[in-house]
Amino acid sequence: MPGSTTTSAPTVVLTLDDALRVLTEALVGSGYTTVEAAVIADHLMDCELRGLSYAGLARAVSIIERLRATEPPQPIRVDRQTPVSAALDGGDHVGYLVAARAMEIGLEKARAQGVAVVGARRTWYTGMFSYYLERIVDAGFVGMIAGSGPAVVAPYGGTEARFSTNPIAFGFPTADGPVIWDIGTSSITHAEVTLAARLGEPLPEGKAYDPAGHPTTDPAAALQGAFAVWGGHKGSGLALVVHLLGMLAGASAAPEGVSDCGLLAVIVDPSALGDAADFGARAADFAESVRATRPLEGGTAVRVPFDRSAALRAETLRRGTIEVTAPVVDTLHQIALAH
Repeated sequence: MPGSTTTSAPTVVLTLDDALRVLTEALVGSGYTTVEAAVIADHLMDCELRGLSYAGLARAVSIIERLRATEPPQPIRVDRQTPVSAALDGGDHVGYLVAARAMEIGLEKARAQGVAVVGARRTWYTGMFSYYLERIVDAGFVGMIAGSGPAVVAPYGGTEARFSTNPIAFGFPTADGPVIWDIGTSSITHAEVTLAARLGEPLPEGKAYDPAGHPTTDPAAALQGAFAVWGGHKGSGLALVVHLLGMLAGASAAPEGVSDCGLLAVIVDPSALGDAADFGARAADFAESVRATRPLEGGTAVRVPFDRSAALRAETLRRGTIEVTAPVVDTLHQIALAH
């Protein structure tokens, strides 16, 4: 995932059970049902397990703030569908819930037809696309997910926001486990900038511009200005394409505030094109050949996308604890107690 920030804020160590309890109580205290809270919390906890703390418990604070600042969401509904496609109106629900429903529909159609295309609009904060791709890959399918949202990222060569952070991700089943590549097309994630602003900490150099177009490390100025795009002109082109895919799902080109994010998922059953088991075996062999690449002198072994996430998650589960910034935990406790 592009971008990385560190924090000097005081931290607390929580067991995984305690972290899940804090999350769930705060979400339920903010109006989510126990079922909805479980769906959201599972996603946020997976971010914590994989070392992405800015997208874990800290994101719950942002979700609750957004929920309190707007009208109650409407039901998620399917606007149109065919045997191989569906278009969802998220009803302004948080994306963790909308994407979960989209995956259910997409997987059902892919099982029946061999391929599925599912789009969603009117949603926000969808989280890690790799989280959903694990479900797709676990079902034996190949998946691609792309998403758009509010303008917060400047195109290459510019300093005004035109793109969202516009993530795109691909997942492939292999005989030795998933290969999942999940990136945002901004040089730093919105969640990282939001957490830095919440904690009053600076951003790394070269990641953002203020409203006047000057480089800045002030997260508040960056949120009013623009983030830098990832990958130069190539990343900028990818960001534009991903934005258009989100618009294909029905989302606005430039939604106001944190709203109307677009989500487009394509799910393919390998058996629709050939022997699924053969593909899985060949994909595993290819992934292993990548890992076996001769590394740079003095460098570490070459990894395949998702190797690091899987290893970090396994280590966190073994350890049984996570480290969370104290202000985030305090805020979630206060929200739960106020219920």
